[in-house]
Amino acid sequence: MGIIERIKEIEAEMARTQKNKATEYHLGQLKAKIAKLRTQLLEPPKGSSGAGEGFEVTKYGHGRVALIGFPSVGKSTLLTMLTGTHSEAASYEFTTLTCIPGIIHYNDTKIQLLDLPGIIEGASEGKGRGRQVIAVSKSSDIVLMVLDASKSEGHRQILTRELEAVGLRLNKRPPQIYFKKKKTGGISFNSTLHLTHIDEKLCYQILHEYKIHNAEVLFREDATVDDLIDVIEGNRKYMKCIYVYNKIDVVGIDDVDRLARRPNSIVISCNLKLNLDRLLAKMWEAMGLVRVYTKPQGQQPDFAEPVVLSADRGGCTVEDFCNHIHRSLVKDVKYVLVWGTSARHYPQHCGLSHPLHDEDVVQIVKKKEREDGGGRGRFKSHSNAPVRISDREKKAPLKT
Repeated sequence: MGIIERIKEIEAEMARTQKNKATEYHLGQLKAKIAKLRTQLLEPPKGSSGAGEGFEVTKYGHGRVALIGFPSVGKSTLLTMLTGTHSEAASYEFTTLTCIPGIIHYNDTKIQLLDLPGIIEGASEGKGRGRQVIAVSKSSDIVLMVLDASKSEGHRQILTRELEAVGLRLNKRPPQIYFKKKKTGGISFNSTLHLTHIDEKLCYQILHEYKIHNAEVLFREDATVDDLIDVIEGNRKYMKCIYVYNKIDVVGIDDVDRLARRPNSIVISCNLKLNLDRLLAKMWEAMGLVRVYTKPQGQQPDFAEPVVLSADRGGCTVEDFCNHIHRSLVKDVKYVLVWGTSARHYPQHCGLSHPLHDEDVVQIVKKKEREDGGGRGRFKSHSNAPVRISDREKKAPLKT
């Protein structure tokens, strides 16, 4: 029996099992078995060598956004309108067969937009090149899930389920669970609050399913069984997702209003070019990019080329800003002067741990280099002669 058949058999068993207090331990073990099988499904075959077939493109710009959706929802048209890159669009499905990149120039930054082929139900199992599409989306900063406003709401649930099956968690934060494997000592189970979804016995059964018999587990929030499995697996990626409802020009105003009020959602029309500017603003807000301008000593700030930082790519502190310019700059920094919304007064003397905000101006003051190894004043504080007398150069004897 293959892995996919075993997953379907366990899902069928979960579907016919009643959910109550007596069966929650059995359901927890079944969920752990499914998570293990899906992890095996993502691993490459043991006999394979080299890279598999895919369409990964080189990262470019200050951020990467992936377009994911069913076929013929307007992904290629949206890429053409936002970036100017031509992506073939037609009235039949699966027009796009490979990954087509484009560049969005917005707020002095360059954002890479990827038009991916449409995925179908069962993409996490490899149908329709679904694994390659999802692998590219894992390397992105945020995901734009393009949906057809005239279709049913089931499309959004199907896409979310397919992405979660391969370890992508949309608009969620990592669970506050501390987990560490140990060599001896058994399983240590603790929590800082009352747990309602999981108890010590269920946690032991899930860990034994993974053949883990020595570990330390600490719950800092009321987490579920799925959260514990995600922490044990350790290969989950938590990403932001914006649900883009296209083709609002073919539905009524009541449906448009209902879709626009949903969290993390925005409505557009590529045909009539409606609300595209708001889509770019929402994308910028979700990516959390921070533009920092440099100011040389005694000169005006350079507003032409900002240094772009983000929390997902390194961080947004002064130390991250210095590392972005050059790795060796941090040890030479004496202090920095900051103008902008992150400063309490202008200019503010800051250290390396100071967090920077968007459109801040930074001037770096370096330490002064001392001559001759640190001598102060008019006289040297040390001699260049060897320490041992026997190593010193002997003078020629005086002539008599």
